[in-house]
Amino acid sequence: MAAAKTEIAGVSLACYVFNASGVNDSTFEELEAIANSASPAIMMKSCTPEPRKGNDKPRYSMLPYGSIQCMGLPNLGCKEYIRFASKLKKYKKPIIASIAGFCPGDYKIMCEAFQKSDADLIEVNLSCPNIEGKSQIAYDTSLAEDILAEIWKIGKKPIGLKLPPYYDYANQEDMAELIKRFNVSFITCINSIGNALAINPETETTMLKPKKGFGGLCGDYIKPIALGNIRNFYELLDKEKNKVSIIGVGGIKSGSDAFEFLLAGADAVQVGTAFEREGPSCFKRINKELECILGKKGYKGVQEAKGGLKYL
Repeated sequence: MAAAKTEIAGVSLACYVFNASGVNDSTFEELEAIANSASPAIMMKSCTPEPRKGNDKPRYSMLPYGSIQCMGLPNLGCKEYIRFASKLKKYKKPIIASIAGFCPGDYKIMCEAFQKSDADLIEVNLSCPNIEGKSQIAYDTSLAEDILAEIWKIGKKPIGLKLPPYYDYANQEDMAELIKRFNVSFITCINSIGNALAINPETETTMLKPKKGFGGLCGDYIKPIALGNIRNFYELLDKEKNKVSIIGVGGIKSGSDAFEFLLAGADAVQVGTAFEREGPSCFKRINKELECILGKKGYKGVQEAKGGLKYL
């Protein structure tokens, strides 16, 4: 069986599949459950400078092929996750912080704080689609540039960006130029697809309460869009030089799904909806399935297969 070891921004991971930010990773108990699982890293909840309760409930609903959610960034606040990182260090797994602000100053404050913490990587979330009255930062190139200008020289820990789905190649080109200009170490894509709507025909109501029922779509529904974003960024970000690591997210529930993301160019993948449904056991199962696929195909490891998608 081939090994699925990999690395993100120079940080080694024992295998290819770990948890996505936002699913069962808000409290220390949830993070400790991830630490005790086969996940090779501990991805923390996207946090804000101060604690947030998030949006009104119901704000999450399972769907036949995924889920829809409008959580609104509920979290315990930046200081608490810095404390959690210190307590989680004993598990000797890479710890990834995720920060989500509302202005460049928020990102600067949190980035400075996590640079001094026990976190190994810092993910800058520019793509939450579920805040009332707030657009996704990564769709505003000027604002994204302002944020990167504030944080890119703070500390030595690698900084990455969590990106939304892009539907136009020109937008991907613009973001790729920013990523290269500011020496971003990794990207995570994609976040959920915003402005989806799920309706209960029995009650004739929306399934979610916030934002008149509109929320972020997750799971199988978004996998082809995620794969398209991964492949285009792989091509745009100097694939031969491997300077920018790529983490794939969106509809990964099997080793076969993970292998597709590997072929598209992802260095690792994160699991959200499958983790919600199956629990921490999903990491071991998906990794083992991926290793079996690699072995059957004659690959010695993920690096041999990464980006090897063939065109008809």
